[in-house]
Formats: sequence, structure tokens, C-alpha cells
Amino acid sequence: MPTTNELSPSMLLTLAFAIALALQLLVQLWLNTRQVRYVAQHRHEVPQSFASHISLAAHQKAADYTLAKARFGLLHMAWGAVILLGWTLLGGLNALQGALLQWMEPGMVQQLVLLAAFAAISGLLDLPFSLYQTFVLEARFGFNKNTPAIWLGDLLKSTLLAAIIGLPIAWIILWFMGATGSLWWLWAWGIWTGFQLLLMWIFPTYIAPLFNKFEPLADESLKARVTSLMKRCGFAAKGLFVMDGSRRSAHANAYFTGFGASKRVVFYDTLLKQLSPEEVEAVLAHELGHFKHKHITKRMIGMFALSLVGFAVLGWLSQQVWFYTGLGALPSAALAFGQPSYDDALALLLFILALPVFTFWIAPLMAHFSRRDEFEADAYAMQQASGAALASALLKLYEDNASTLTPDPVYARYYYSHPPAVERLARMPLPATSNPVSAA
Repeated sequence: MPTTNELSPSMLLTLAFAIALALQLLVQLWLNTRQVRYVAQHRHEVPQSFASHISLAAHQKAADYTLAKARFGLLHMAWGAVILLGWTLLGGLNALQGALLQWMEPGMVQQLVLLAAFAAISGLLDLPFSLYQTFVLEARFGFNKNTPAIWLGDLLKSTLLAAIIGLPIAWIILWFMGATGSLWWLWAWGIWTGFQLLLMWIFPTYIAPLFNKFEPLADESLKARVTSLMKRCGFAAKGLFVMDGSRRSAHANAYFTGFGASKRVVFYDTLLKQLSPEEVEAVLAHELGHFKHKHITKRMIGMFALSLVGFAVLGWLSQQVWFYTGLGALPSAALAFGQPSYDDALALLLFILALPVFTFWIAPLMAHFSRRDEFEADAYAMQQASGAALASALLKLYEDNASTLTPDPVYARYYYSHPPAVERLARMPLPATSNPVSAA
């Protein structure tokens, strides 16, 4: 048996990938097990600080919903690991590449077909989980409002959009990979960044309306309140819109979308039905806090910086034979001799598949920064609107969305992008004591 010093780069990559994947699965299993155990242990009693605001029935519904999602997540996680191994170390991607090369000549068209075939097969393999989550799990807890017709229409439209938008950008990146020398990744990154900015600009006007109806906010008193808030905060938007979120789900939300002059504020119709005008103002003030502290801009810059590093690493790996063989694929013979080859799409897919396994460990750091931003946005909201109204709105949203009040602390530190309810509401003045009504 060869020692570590005698292992080839290809064998080292295979070993590193297998170990990283195994460790990831073990950590995910440990975290999910902690979450299930902790939520189940605290299911029978509402936390003391929420006892006057959340009913026991609502608390237990949130616990049951959290447990169901966690157990479903374990199964989905295991399936995803099997599929990942199938594509990589077991040679699935290599087999797909070989089948296409027997059917068509190597070149740009073949590479685009490889990308499209991979996306289609991956989508089909994940389809049962998507169907179960929507029509079984979400429906069991009263959240799903989707119908098979709407779901199928969304699938067809998203697939068509992926082809119309994704294939041209893939063609451009692949062209740069093959035609612009060793620094192709820098050009490709520039195109990718520009594409992301363009997508943010066109999404609210041209893409989002394909899936939902957006109508101008009709409530004049609420519009005046929201407009006054945005003026105080120095925020300009193209419009205030209400989205028919209830068409698919009972979950509620509000968000900013767009870029530059195309920015708009969007409220789910479910949110407006659940919250009072003062509470809506407080929720919007929180979102404006992200704008005021430049959280969105900072995240964009961070994302673009990380993508630059990613493209640079891919630029180097795509020229290494061991990168392909270490992940279960066989590049063309030309690559071994430093000649131009048609393995760019193969390299791109292998990189996309392997990257999450090695970056899984930075999830807690990203979650930490996100929670920090949420605290800052909350503090800003309490300066611009009522803190009690914000707390009241969050309590309603926690209850209506069946968000558990008792997540496992370690699980929350690893995954939660928002602070747990106990930590978040501890910084706010809670609304006057109320008699909680049992959830339906």
C-alpha cells in the first residue's frame, strides 16, 4: 500500500474529496440530530418569555414543522451525497461525457449539451424531493397553496428561462476558457459579474412577473406611512408593490428587489393580511436598515470577490490532469500534452460539484456575519419605527410561519442566517401581554 508521500496528486484529491464529504455528512448528521432532540425536548412548554404571546398549540405546531423538515432534510442530504458520489468518484459525469462524444463531435455544441444534460438529469433526480416538500410536507402544516398546474407551469417557465439565459452565458464563459489564454478566468469573471448585475436590474421588471402578479400598493394610508419612512431613511424606490404570494404559500415576507433605478419594495399579500400598518412599517424599517448599513452592497462585493477567487482556482485546476482523474473523469489526451482540448464544460461541472464539499466549513462564519447584520438592521428599525411594533410583527411571523422558538443553539450557530427568536426579541421591547389564541 503506497504511503502518503507516494500518492499521486490524483489519488490525493480523491482521498481529500472522500474524507471531506464523509466529514461533512457526519457533521450534518450530528447537527440535525441535535436539532431534532433539542426541539423535541422543548416541545411541551412555551419558553417563559413568550408564554403570554404564543399559544402552546402554535408552539407545538412550530416544533412539529421543524422536526418534519429536519428529518426530511436528513433524507435529502443522504440522497444528495449519493448523487454527488455518482457524478464524481463513481464516474457518472465521465460516462455522460463519453456517451455524448460517441453521439457528436467534440466542440462548443457538445459542451453546451453536456451542461444541459447534467442540469436536466440532476433536476429529475431531485424531482421527488421537490414534489414531496411542496405537496406533502408543506401541505401537512397548511402552508402549501400550490396546485399541480401552477407547479408544472413554474417548472416549465423556469426551465425555459434557464435555457434562454443560462446557455448564452455558458457559451460566453466556455468561449473565453478556450480562446483567451491562461488569463481566461479574469475575462470570464468580468462577464459573470456584469451578468449578475444585469440580472438584478431586469429581474423585477421582466422575470418576476412571469411567476407572480405584482400590483401597486392600494392602501393609501399604508402607502403614505411607508413613503414617509423611506423619505426619512433616504431611500428611493421605483414603486411599492403587492405580490400574490398566497397563490403558492401561506408564508409571509417582504423584500427589496432590483438594482439602481429599478429598485422596488415588494410585500406579500399574506404579510399585509397578518400585520397592522404600524407593524408593516417596522418590518420595512428593518429592511431599510440593511440598505442604510450597506449590507447588500457589502454582500455583493464579497460575493464578487469570492467568485474571482473561484474563477482563478478553476483557471488553474482546469489545466491539471489530476483534477479530472481525481474526481472520476478522464480528460482528453490533448490536455496531458498541454494542447487545446474540449474539456472546459467538464472542468466547470467538476468544480461546481466539488466546491461545496470543501467550503461547507465556512458556513458558520457566513451565518455569523449574517446574524450580525440582522441585529444592526433591527437596531436601525427601532430608531426609525416602533420597537414594540417590530417585536409584535416578528412574533406574528414566527407563529404564522411556524418558526420554532427553541432551536438547538449549536445548530443555530452553524446554519441560522437570522438570530434565534429568543436572542432577537431580547433586544426589543415586547408588546403588551396578550392572551394567546390556540393555533388552528
